[in-house]
Amino acid sequence: MLQLGKNRTGSTSIFDLDGVPSLKKTMPLSLQHLLAMIVGNVTPALIVAGATGLGVSDTTLLVQASFFLAGIATLIQLYPLWKIGSGLPMVIGVSFTYVPTLTAIGMAYGIEAIFGAQLVGGFVAILFGAFLKPMRKLFPPLVAGTVVFSIGLSLYPTAIRYMAGGSGVSDFGSPINWGIAILTLIVVLFCNHFTKGYAKLASILIGIVVGYVFSVVLGRVDFTPIMEASWIQMPTPMHFGIKFVPSAIISISVIYIVNSVEAVGDLSAITEGGLGRDAKDTEISGGIIASGIASVIGVFFGGLPTATYSQNVGIVAMTKVISKFVVAIAALFMLIAGFIPKFGALITTIPQSVLGGATVIVFAMITMTGIKIIIKDELSSRNVSIVGLSVALGMGVTQVPGVLDAFPSGVGMVFGSSPVVITTIVVILLNSILPKQTIEDEENERNKIEAPPSFRRLSPSRAR
Repeated sequence: MLQLGKNRTGSTSIFDLDGVPSLKKTMPLSLQHLLAMIVGNVTPALIVAGATGLGVSDTTLLVQASFFLAGIATLIQLYPLWKIGSGLPMVIGVSFTYVPTLTAIGMAYGIEAIFGAQLVGGFVAILFGAFLKPMRKLFPPLVAGTVVFSIGLSLYPTAIRYMAGGSGVSDFGSPINWGIAILTLIVVLFCNHFTKGYAKLASILIGIVVGYVFSVVLGRVDFTPIMEASWIQMPTPMHFGIKFVPSAIISISVIYIVNSVEAVGDLSAITEGGLGRDAKDTEISGGIIASGIASVIGVFFGGLPTATYSQNVGIVAMTKVISKFVVAIAALFMLIAGFIPKFGALITTIPQSVLGGATVIVFAMITMTGIKIIIKDELSSRNVSIVGLSVALGMGVTQVPGVLDAFPSGVGMVFGSSPVVITTIVVILLNSILPKQTIEDEENERNKIEAPPSFRRLSPSRAR
C-alpha cells in the first residue's frame, strides 16, 4: 500500500488524523477534495493569463504550474518539517483572493512584476506566521469566527454564479443550467441525509458524477480541451522572469497579510469542524509559514500565490473525514495533473453548473462553522456589534460597484477585491479598541441605571 507520512497510530480509519485507509476507501474521498478545488485552482491562472495577454503556450504553462504548486503546497501542509506545515488535512491551491490585485499589476507592469511582488509577499507571510504567537491574542474566537463567517458569505456569489452556468457563458442563468445545478444539489442532499456509509461521505463526489453524466446526455460537455491537450509537459523554471515594482510589492504584501489572517480562520474552522477542538498556535503558525514558502516556490515555477481552500475545509467539516492520507492522495493527483495536461483538461470539462450545485452546501457549512466559533465567546452587545459591523462593512463595500473609484487604484485593489479584507481589518480593530464588556457587566450597568439615587449612594459596590 502507498504510504505517505508517518502513521503514528497504526490506524486505518478515515476519521483518524494519522489513519491510512485502503486506496479503495480513499479514492472517492480524495477525488471529492480534488473536484472541489479544481476550478478555483485553474481559473485564477486563466484570468491572469488573459489580463496579461499571454499566448496559448504560456497560458498552458501557467495552468500546469497551478496544479504542480497546489500538490507541493498541500503535501508540505500535511506533513510538517520542523515548523513548516500545520499537520492538518488542509488543501492549498492558487487563490482567488489575489486575482484583482494580480490582474491590475499584470496589466500595468507585466506578468514578471507579479512574480517579483509575489516573492516579497511570500516572505511577508512567512514572517507573519513566524511571529504569530505573540499576536495570537488579536485572534480570539470572536475574531477568527467572524473571519470564517465572512469567508463563507463571500463564497455564496461564486456558488450561485456557478449554478447559473458560470461567467462568460452565452446562456447564463438559463433553466437548463439551473436544472443541472439543482439536480446535483438534490443528489448531494439525498446522499448526505438519506444514505449511510461511504455513499454519505462521498455525497459531493456522487452529486458531481450524476450532474456530469446528465450534462453529457444533454450535450453540455465539450471534450475538445481533452483532445487538444498534450500528454506530458514539464514545468519550466523561471520561464516568466521576475521584476520588482514597489507599488506592486506593497499591494500584494497587504493582501498576503489579510490572507494570512484568513488562513487563521480556515485553520480554526478545520480543527473546530473536523477535530472538535481549537487550533494550536503551532498548527496555525506552521500552516501560514508553509503557505508563504509555497508562494515563494511558485515564483520559480510559474505558480501564482497560494492560500488555504475554504471549500475543502467545508468538506472536512461536513464529512468529518480528517485522515491526512485522503488529502495526500488528492495532492498526488494535483501533481499528476501538473505533468499530464490531459488529466487536468478532463477535470476542467465539468460544467460549472455542476460544481455550483455541489459546492453551495459546502460554502454553507463554512458559514455555519464560523457561527459555531463566534458563539464560543458570549454574545454580549459589544460582541454582537463587532461581528455585525465588521460583516456589514465588508459585505457592503464589496457589493456596491464604484464606491472606491474616487480613491487611488491601489485602494480598490486592496479593499475592494474581497469582503474578507475589510471584515478582517474591522473586526481586529474593533475587538482591540472597544472596552471589554460581558453580559454580566451589561446587566449590572442596567441595574445601576434603574436603582434609586439614594440606593446608589449607599451601595456603590452593589451597583457595580
